[in-house]
Amino acid sequence: MSTTATRDAPSATRSRRAALDVDPHALAAEFFGTLALVFFAVGVAIFAKPFVGVLGIALAFGFILLALVYAIGPISGCHVNPAVTLGMVLGRRISPLTGVCYWVMQLAGGAAGAALLAWLANSVPIFEAAGRGAFGTDGYGANSPVHITAGGAFLAETILTALLVFVVLCTTHGKGAKGPAGMAIGLSLAVIHLLGIPLTGTSVNPARALGPAIFADNNAMSQVWLFLVAPLAGAVIAVIVHFLTHGLPDQHKAGTPPVPATESPAGSATGAAGAAETEAERRDKDLE
Repeated sequence: MSTTATRDAPSATRSRRAALDVDPHALAAEFFGTLALVFFAVGVAIFAKPFVGVLGIALAFGFILLALVYAIGPISGCHVNPAVTLGMVLGRRISPLTGVCYWVMQLAGGAAGAALLAWLANSVPIFEAAGRGAFGTDGYGANSPVHITAGGAFLAETILTALLVFVVLCTTHGKGAKGPAGMAIGLSLAVIHLLGIPLTGTSVNPARALGPAIFADNNAMSQVWLFLVAPLAGAVIAVIVHFLTHGLPDQHKAGTPPVPATESPAGSATGAAGAAETEAERRDKDLE
């Protein structure tokens, strides 16, 4: 009995230590992925709107997310959105600690992307003369193209984010999208922007909302709270709907929910990769 206890103690210690590990590569991917999302997609909204219109902006958001899904999805899951990360935490895909670390990197990446846009705007004469103005921010009331109320904006952002997070939860297994899942995620974000841009400018992403608001010359910072809270509420709704349509995670049947390699119970990348592969094969067979 004492021998068994001696063996189990180091194993339990290693498991707890592994659960506290967060993959630095995943954190870097979330930072640079969110930076790219804000710089390119919000950049289109700031500099190219007169040339591409609402459709062009919507496609810019959809296409950059589609590219990022396949570029960094295998590394971090390509959340690049605190609302998606909250959905993954509540859906038992990643640990709360990883979720908090992802949030920090996403918000920092969004701010960095917006800072680069502000730096770029300083070299454009029209911005030098008139100021940055709304600078691609989201808003309600006078800051909305249709002057939507705060309550309407909250409802719109909640529903739009719920769709995005629901699609991500339904189409991803493990750390990244498989097969055509990236298309579904990117196209859903594009459609969301087609509806949301005339209403609020479309946030559905607290990191995307906060970054540009920091550098805008209007009153965006006084309204940004809505675009931080509403997407998180939408993520909660998406998780509930996902559980209702797909069922609760059954760890006894399906095994441990997929997590980054450094969070695996074994504490090794090899063990996690094997478990993820086995889980993916089992689910693929179920889909067939």
